Amino acid sequence: MKRKEKYLDIGFAKLDIERQKRKKAVETIYCESKTDEQLIEIFKKFDELKINAIGTRASKKQYDAVKKVIPEVEYHKEGKIITLIKKEIKKIGQVAICTGGTGDIPMAEEAAITAEFFGSNVKKYYDIGIAGINRLLDNIDKIREANVIIVLAGMEGALAGIITGLVDVPVIAVPTSIGYGSSFKGLSALLTMLNSCAEGMMVVNIDNGFGAGYSASQINRKIAKE
Repeated sequence: MKRKEKYLDIGFAKLDIERQKRKKAVETIYCESKTDEQLIEIFKKFDELKINAIGTRASKKQYDAVKKVIPEVEYHKEGKIITLIKKEIKKIGQVAICTGGTGDIPMAEEAAITAEFFGSNVKKYYDIGIAGINRLLDNIDKIREANVIIVLAGMEGALAGIITGLVDVPVIAVPTSIGYGSSFKGLSALLTMLNSCAEGMMVVNIDNGFGAGYSASQINRKIAKE
């Protein structure tokens, strides 16, 4: 019989403290729906156990509350992420992160910080959308050096399919909610990406930079080790 993995029951949450053994990655804390008191208690437990912790969709107010109790935490304002580093993170391989426009950067930063936290080197190529495709073409050779590429785009979301057609590595597409009314807060970009005929592209949910960064890091880790 396999040994039962432990979790820490703190009443309002059950912390998966052995997820690192199972998935090679610690549990992620979704901050947006939690109270300051709940976040403090969760981060305190990870701190006491000397486990690295990452919290997504965190407000500055939540960060300030946690930092008063745990001074080690850091806040990545643009990506709205709180991190607690108890053990050194060794980074391998490379993940490229590309955005169609400057408005996509907050979600791109969420992806970048996530990928770095889970052990990937990251290179960023921001504002290279198809309205000035020369910007993409000027950078495509460097983008091709990555093991995995994350592409974030709003409006019609065409950038992801174009990049996928130019590279030979996995592409993770992130539709963003940037755009005018008929983009329907990212739905237009999502449908474009889902209906793309470019092989090798996977699509995550609207504005889900975290999901893209996490998955990219898993793929990158396998490729880099091989």
